[in-house]
Amino acid sequence: MDQETDRNCPASPPCFAHELELTDSGYMAVDRDAAVTVARWRKAERERLIAVRLAVSADDRNQVAEAVGVELSRLVGTNRGTMISLYWPFRGELDLRGWMRTEIERGMRIALPVVERKAHPLTFREWTPGCQMGRGVWNIPIPADGPPVTPDVVIAPLVGFDHDCYRLGYGGGFFDRTLAALSQRPLAIGVGHPSAAIATIYPQPYDVPMDVIVTGSGKTTRRGCGQ
Repeated sequence: MDQETDRNCPASPPCFAHELELTDSGYMAVDRDAAVTVARWRKAERERLIAVRLAVSADDRNQVAEAVGVELSRLVGTNRGTMISLYWPFRGELDLRGWMRTEIERGMRIALPVVERKAHPLTFREWTPGCQMGRGVWNIPIPADGPPVTPDVVIAPLVGFDHDCYRLGYGGGFFDRTLAALSQRPLAIGVGHPSAAIATIYPQPYDVPMDVIVTGSGKTTRRGCGQ
């Protein structure tokens, strides 16, 4: 089925909505073959979106990151000591390390996510400028040591997102598991370039939506209202 056949289907990759059932928890694959199709679609869409992101100029990404930082400061508020989990930029993700330092100067605390084991929730360690760093999954820098901390705000990079604030990541499911496992849900914010917007990620019951998506485009997407 192509776009000319059914204009309600996403333009890329081919539409397979007929294999899904829309429930209160999102799209659910009606059989095992459909679940495999969803996974294949996400893999292809992930690769496409990453390629688009890598093609964005450094100047454009920096401008978006600056605008995103302004909005993030508004969203996280002014309560000193707020623990904010961020990320170390990877493969064209928005570089918010300058914003991290600014927030510490404002009295906030910063944490970075750590992958302890595959298919398990993330843990978090506090980060400060000049702290000793090690290498985590994909050689991404992480604080080398320190006790686990619990974030009040989780800021997650995204590969793609839809109007319902569902986030398409790298496929490991770490943020979904983490948000589902935390006893007190933090404010969950997805950040990325405006080019990451897609019609739907075909959310499955195990997907956990963000509360807010920020892309620096002058529009903040909020869960439940799409704007």
